[in-house]
Amino acid sequence: MTTAALAAMNAARFAKANLTRTSEFNTVAKRLVVSAAKARYQAVERTTGVPWFVIAVIHEREASQSWTANLSQGDPWNKVSTHVPKGRGPFLSWESAAWDALTNCAPYAARNKDWSIGGMLALLEQYNGLGYFNRGLPSPYIWSGTDQYVKGKYIRDGVFDQETVDKQLGCAGLLIAMSKLDPSIRLDGAAQSVTSTQLTLRKCDNGEAVKTMQAALNSNGLVVVEDGIFGAVTESAVKLFQTANGLISDGVCGPSTWAALAKRTQVAFISTTPSVANPAPGSIGAWFKSLFWRA
Repeated sequence: MTTAALAAMNAARFAKANLTRTSEFNTVAKRLVVSAAKARYQAVERTTGVPWFVIAVIHEREASQSWTANLSQGDPWNKVSTHVPKGRGPFLSWESAAWDALTNCAPYAARNKDWSIGGMLALLEQYNGLGYFNRGLPSPYIWSGTDQYVKGKYIRDGVFDQETVDKQLGCAGLLIAMSKLDPSIRLDGAAQSVTSTQLTLRKCDNGEAVKTMQAALNSNGLVVVEDGIFGAVTESAVKLFQTANGLISDGVCGPSTWAALAKRTQVAFISTTPSVANPAPGSIGAWFKSLFWRA
């Protein structure tokens, strides 16, 4: 399997796909594009480069759009995950968990560069796994609810039942329904309405993008409050992280700093599995907490 082959196959299916459960798709699509949800998806888009509507359909497939569930696999984000990918978290917010899922977990959606419909669907299929592709079957994760899928489903990890029908709505149909409600969603192969580079953040910025950056700092062993406010404490944490990773220590979170954060860099004195409230004694997080922690 090559990604190009998977993309071409899915693009060909998409060109002839028709919805078979239109009413259900429309109901769910309205939830996904409503302004409050879209704003949260766009905040994660700005820090990962993953289109907000792709994040939305993953959220629906993995967690039925529950804001208490991890984008990776639907487990509660405030606990350590027990399903694949296991051992993620706990996180302090849905956005924190979403950033981790898209940057640190296969298929590393934040690294994807092809957001044509074929590339988008290939990424989504890899997000769920290539078991269906290896059997020569359309994946219900993508095609359920369209005329491209009839039956066959992995009922649990590694166990396939050819008679079971996936009742969830597939990503392709969700994207079609969403695009009819929100014209900013482009599925025709034209340039996507998404920023391909991550947002540059600096002192005095605020909002969900800053909160996501703070979560990334915490996941790398630092201790900052994830309040969405880029103040002096957060600026000092960014500078400290930059110094530890050989970057220019200017306190500005641009592309190179985002790239380093996404790697969960394993510097000797930075814990890669920190407790935000109680960092390991003697760690850089403990030292930073002693200087700056706000209750």
